Amino acid sequence: MGTVITPQLIDIIDPVSAVRTYSSGTVQRLRTCEIERWGLRVECPTPDDPFHDLEVSWLLPDLNLRLTHQRPRSRHARREPSVLTAVRIYRAGQAWRTTDLLLGLSAMGGRTARIVQCEEFAAAVAGRVLRPGDANLALHTVHKTLEELSHFRHDVGAWLSAKHIFEVWPPF
Repeated sequence: MGTVITPQLIDIIDPVSAVRTYSSGTVQRLRTCEIERWGLRVECPTPDDPFHDLEVSWLLPDLNLRLTHQRPRSRHARREPSVLTAVRIYRAGQAWRTTDLLLGLSAMGGRTARIVQCEEFAAAVAGRVLRPGDANLALHTVHKTLEELSHFRHDVGAWLSAKHIFEVWPPF
């Protein structure tokens, strides 16, 4: 059975109203939506997820990345990796628009980061859902980030510090 090709995933975040609108038309109210000097910080509850109660994402436009971590519902749950996804980020007025480039990294400090979403990425390229320029950007972003993370023993917090982002990651 082959991978299903989906249309481009484009989200629009309005920091003023603290709302995210997905490609599907679904609208989600955000708990936190703050513009930072390095990008945009977003927190949203995940009431339909049985294992996680909150998702935190940072949009890092200078790096073409979305950094995401989910907080487990149980305090005793195993620690989970952060996901760094290649995205194209546009700012139009107050709105932030992200196009998911369907390729990313899963990183947990002390363990080697690994490339994720390869099948979706390959199917999107083959099905021409991703344009060649977006595919090249995704590959370049993910491989560059993986190489940089390796210099910091795959510690996302240390890597962020080297990028002059001194906030704690993961944030909880």
